[in-house]
Amino acid sequence: MRPITIQSIILHPVALPLVEPLKTSFGEEPYKAAVIVELTTDKGVVGWGEASVETRPGYSPETMGTALHVLREFLVPLLVGQTIDNPAQVPALLRSVRGHPLAKHSLEAAVWDALAKTNDMRLADLFAIYAPEGHQSRNCAVVGVSIGIQPTVEDTLAIIHKRLEQGYRRIKLKIKPGWDVELARAVRAALPDVTLMLDANSAYTLDDAAHLAQLDALNLLMIEQPLGHDDIYQHSKLQPQLKTPVCLDESIKSADDLRLALELSALRILNLKPARVSGYVESLEIYRLCIEHDLPLWIGGLLETGVGRAANVAFASLPAVTLPCDISATDRYFNPDITEPPFVLAENSTLPVPNGTGIGVEVQRDRLQQAVQRWQQYNPYQHS
Repeated sequence: MRPITIQSIILHPVALPLVEPLKTSFGEEPYKAAVIVELTTDKGVVGWGEASVETRPGYSPETMGTALHVLREFLVPLLVGQTIDNPAQVPALLRSVRGHPLAKHSLEAAVWDALAKTNDMRLADLFAIYAPEGHQSRNCAVVGVSIGIQPTVEDTLAIIHKRLEQGYRRIKLKIKPGWDVELARAVRAALPDVTLMLDANSAYTLDDAAHLAQLDALNLLMIEQPLGHDDIYQHSKLQPQLKTPVCLDESIKSADDLRLALELSALRILNLKPARVSGYVESLEIYRLCIEHDLPLWIGGLLETGVGRAANVAFASLPAVTLPCDISATDRYFNPDITEPPFVLAENSTLPVPNGTGIGVEVQRDRLQQAVQRWQQYNPYQHS
């Protein structure tokens, strides 16, 4: 493996309009914010990463403000000038800074991309080198689609039909108290055979177990993160009360968190967001655990731009990712994105892994600059 020496890192705070707003139990973001990381090696190779943070601490404690501060002042200085030949070196280099997994992920992802490009490889094939033997990329990721909270059941069904016509085969519905059982019953009655799951985004407590048990009659693929965002113990008490598999998301921030959840039987499915666990090095450790425990696995999304989406598609193409992932086509989110070519839904509800080296997509500099200017215009942290 030819090493890279990091010459410079530039941070690009961006804002992109969403084609359709996505409303969850956290609320609704007016646009997609992110920090795009541009890493350049001493040989002129550019690696890209993305901190897919929001403007407020909803899904994650991290925000655009915290990510930019921690990246600029603490994390970037730890990497500039370093020579790296193995991505596993990155977490160790950043270990002196506690927390901030989304920010750390963006730097690690840029290193993975630069290493893959330096060695004339697709990122998916570089991931395979560090995965268990025989776990080569399938060259595509099986994907589904997430649908936010809508004004009515009729509006929800209309969007589901639209997504099914586009070729998506798994539907995820966001729910919250008061918008859950009756919604799911109505959708299941209208679409008895569709693969359906619900995402609660931590909106319930263990006292709601009997209410959530009503979902068992609806043949759901799973219910995702029904209880506290940092909870494992309460989920271990909820799962035995439900036939519907509990999928954990926010609770699993490391491989050790997953080991604890498995020990307590707190989940039957895992949603892995590489950004949530600080990057792809930790993601690969979690990937190995899922294989060892025969745990169904899928890759979640954070409304990433094409930079983060490309890397996630590459990871989701590994064979132990056994369930459809939340990595929809580009036109589901952005028009245009900051990268080309766009991700287009293919047969069997899949997104192909790009053929180019690294992440396989090209950042369009003019669009990137426009997105930076839009962030400067929208920046909610500016004070008069």
